[in-house]
Amino acid sequence: MTATDSRTSRPSGSSSYVTFSLADETYAIDVLQVQEVLKLTEIAPVPGVPDYILGIINLRGDVVTVIDARRRLSLPLRESDDASRIVIIDVDNQNIGIMVDSVAEVVQIAESAIDPAPAVGNDQTSRFILGVSSSDDGLTILIDLNKLLSDEDWSSLREVA
Repeated sequence: MTATDSRTSRPSGSSSYVTFSLADETYAIDVLQVQEVLKLTEIAPVPGVPDYILGIINLRGDVVTVIDARRRLSLPLRESDDASRIVIIDVDNQNIGIMVDSVAEVVQIAESAIDPAPAVGNDQTSRFILGVSSSDDGLTILIDLNKLLSDEDWSSLREVA
């Protein structure tokens, strides 16, 4: 099945999202931007980069920069464990890895079920939030990957990789 086929098989007015956990909250990103999910692997540190960049990994011969989603979203830090995952995403034809606490599942979220991002937190972190979806399982915060990194951040990443 191609990406186009999967889009046409969705219920009208809904999108698929990969959900993951950070600091006991559920977040989601557009499934079409997710390349793959990896178990935690050795991350080579790179000196002189912003603190949210953990380092680089070798992904089948390609160098991929890994960022810490907790640091990027200004959440409390914690040690990684067996549930920690690196989500490889594609933003503007560049692959980056995002370390998260755990990956849950792919869910369908109707556009009508997405509320605008609330005006909480500071502008630095609230700009990442695309919206919020509420269900019986609780709130899911939708992350806008295109805004996760600024142009300056992308420049830093290009220098690393």
